Amino acid sequence: MAVSGNLRQDLHGRGQRLTPQRQRVLDLFERTGAGHHLSAEDVHQQLLRGDSRVSLATVYRTLRLLTTMDLLRQLELPEGGKRFELATDDDHDHHHLICVACGRTEEFESEEVLEAGAAAATRFGFKLLSSRLTVRGLCPSCAAIQGGDQS
Repeated sequence: MAVSGNLRQDLHGRGQRLTPQRQRVLDLFERTGAGHHLSAEDVHQQLLRGDSRVSLATVYRTLRLLTTMDLLRQLELPEGGKRFELATDDDHDHHHLICVACGRTEEFESEEVLEAGAAAATRFGFKLLSSRLTVRGLCPSCAAIQGGDQS
């Protein structure tokens, strides 16, 4: 079943309604699929290209709402920007490489990171819920432009 299957009921339970704009934003994420990270501006531009009339302010509000409903997950970028990805039932512990220059985001999995998170949780008496690591750096293209080394 699609993530938006119960969206109407979830919104109704919160005293809100399913607007066409909210449905279009979630539909866009469902079409692009899990693992794709979009900024509010990306979402706005893609909706406009698809002839959907929606303001950037509405996109921001909708992304915030869908994130609080756990339909989307938010990823913070180093310069204060945010990217969003579809939350799925089979969501796994994954991590992100983020280019601090262009915002390119890549996902990766690491058993070592999961083990380190579990060990830290145990050491401090926490109940581990998830482990996520964000690695910031320069992608190969931006490193080449800046004349830097990729390592």
